[in-house]
Amino acid sequence: MMWSWIAALLAGILSAHLAQRLWFPYFCKDALFLTRVIRYGARLEIYKRTSRVVTVVDRFVQQAQRIPDKAFLIYEGVTYTYGELEERSNRVARVFKDAVKEGDTVALLMSNEPDFLSVWFGLCKLGCAVAFLNTNIRSRSLLHCFRCCGAELLVVGADLLETLEDILPSLQQDGITVWCMRRDSPRPGVHSLLDQMQKASREPVPAERRSVRCLRTPTLYIFTSGTTGLPKAAVITHLQALKAAGGFWVYGATGSDVIYTPLPLYHSAASLVGIGGTIELGATCVLKKKFSASQFWHDCRKHNVTIFQYIGELCRYLCNQPMVENEKDHRVHMGVGNGLRQDVWREFLRRFGDIRMCEIYGSTEGNLCFMNHIGKIGAVGRSNFFYKLIFKYDLVKYDLVREEPVRDHSGFCQHVQKGETGLLLSKICSQSPFFGYAGSKQLTEKKILRDVFVKGDAYFNTGDLMAEDEDDFICFRDRVGDTFRWKGENVATTEVTEILGLVDFIQEANVYGVQVPGNEGRAGMAAVIVRPECRFDGKKLFSHVLRELPSYARPLFIRLQESLEMTSTFKQQKFSLVESGFDPCSISEPLFFLDCTEKSYIPLTSSIYDSIVSGQKKV
Repeated sequence: MMWSWIAALLAGILSAHLAQRLWFPYFCKDALFLTRVIRYGARLEIYKRTSRVVTVVDRFVQQAQRIPDKAFLIYEGVTYTYGELEERSNRVARVFKDAVKEGDTVALLMSNEPDFLSVWFGLCKLGCAVAFLNTNIRSRSLLHCFRCCGAELLVVGADLLETLEDILPSLQQDGITVWCMRRDSPRPGVHSLLDQMQKASREPVPAERRSVRCLRTPTLYIFTSGTTGLPKAAVITHLQALKAAGGFWVYGATGSDVIYTPLPLYHSAASLVGIGGTIELGATCVLKKKFSASQFWHDCRKHNVTIFQYIGELCRYLCNQPMVENEKDHRVHMGVGNGLRQDVWREFLRRFGDIRMCEIYGSTEGNLCFMNHIGKIGAVGRSNFFYKLIFKYDLVKYDLVREEPVRDHSGFCQHVQKGETGLLLSKICSQSPFFGYAGSKQLTEKKILRDVFVKGDAYFNTGDLMAEDEDDFICFRDRVGDTFRWKGENVATTEVTEILGLVDFIQEANVYGVQVPGNEGRAGMAAVIVRPECRFDGKKLFSHVLRELPSYARPLFIRLQESLEMTSTFKQQKFSLVESGFDPCSISEPLFFLDCTEKSYIPLTSSIYDSIVSGQKKV
């Protein structure tokens, strides 16, 4: 009798296991992942209810006390321990403790280097919010960044001081104090910081200076290019910083991991996910000044890297490197990032081994995050019934011609069917707040859709077209509106259009992105009307965009037109331009290509087009 019960029990367990594998193949992985998400979220909920917030910098101080001699940062062959960076950030805090007060904003313009973290942490220890400035932006855009975030003090890296040449008088006129990471003052009105740090005490300032009682207090401003043109200062609160810092842990990383970060620290991926995640784990970060495809695997082997951060283009560059022996001879077991296309994903795994690629979807300012914890190729994330209870998001029908969501006769948006592409919206509520941008309420309001499904509701408009398949995997389809991505950066067409409009022979311009075979994202292209009394000057335009725009925002292609197509609401029409691409055989109008060798926009011939499409000419 007993044996028959045991046999029945075993048969039941086997049947349940087979049923789970057949109808719920991801149940176990989903359950494990959600358990970790809920555990981490519970910690944040405790902070919220008790008003005793442990910030990312607090966690760094804790780790420095717990493991002071452990390697925190490895940079250009030099190791910096948790204790050393703690003391150096204390010196920064001592230098500025009387120059700033709690709640002030300080701007930081620095390349990847250890003192980026020293200054960041030191200022946070004084209760300041820090604005990370994109090191690629120049002149007018840079000045705009200071004014919209309200920074009263700027710390600039020694290698970037010359980028302030044009706007330094304006900064000083606005009362902004400039400090440079040098031992001597390079010019009048610019203070040297390194010599002052050397004189300062390494003892910590009172912890009360950095105490935070509300998770929604801003701690950073990270600039992002969007549909409004000029860079926008996304408000990063302690809540968002702590959420991002949990990314590696949720994916199963531990304190024994060595994390390779070749991305710029002014990006949220490197600073919030990379550095914040390293601190949360008590792990080690190998920081690269700039990404190098030829040095990537050498660095990984030299430092025993186990996890690396990426964007899709980075992985493509690695796959484009010449094949060598022992490409799978490394300890890397995980990559964390976004934008990895299916073809690159498969080739990357084939070339470099069974590395778990963990896609994370989420914009800097957004209130929604997807994580592809299953590792399905081509998906940016995974959802399920329980995930949807926590994060309220919807995919709605979108009109590509009108560039707006489709609404029914009652004025409400319409859901898409499973597998159908739609605009991703995320509900704004207490669980998923949207903090917007500094400087103007109008910028924040433009990212919010109201009366989406019922009167009075509000959703964050991601600007991304996505699709959710029958197995609840989320796949990215494209960007909409006035923004596209190129070389891992968002390009705001409005800003580029304004810059092109400053050229004396350009009457009107319409900027958009076109797909280039073999490259991630979309390359910049501009349809241009030349003033009647002028002629197109490729050299002058080349010099102008080189001076005024960062490399990723410069249009690679120019299309001369007699008139620009408009929508019925008198908006520039981009859809047909995007569809027609840049093929001179199918476009009768004159086309030009940005040629860095000739230092000019030169006629785009069929042979040049073929060399671009074949990959012979790099763009």
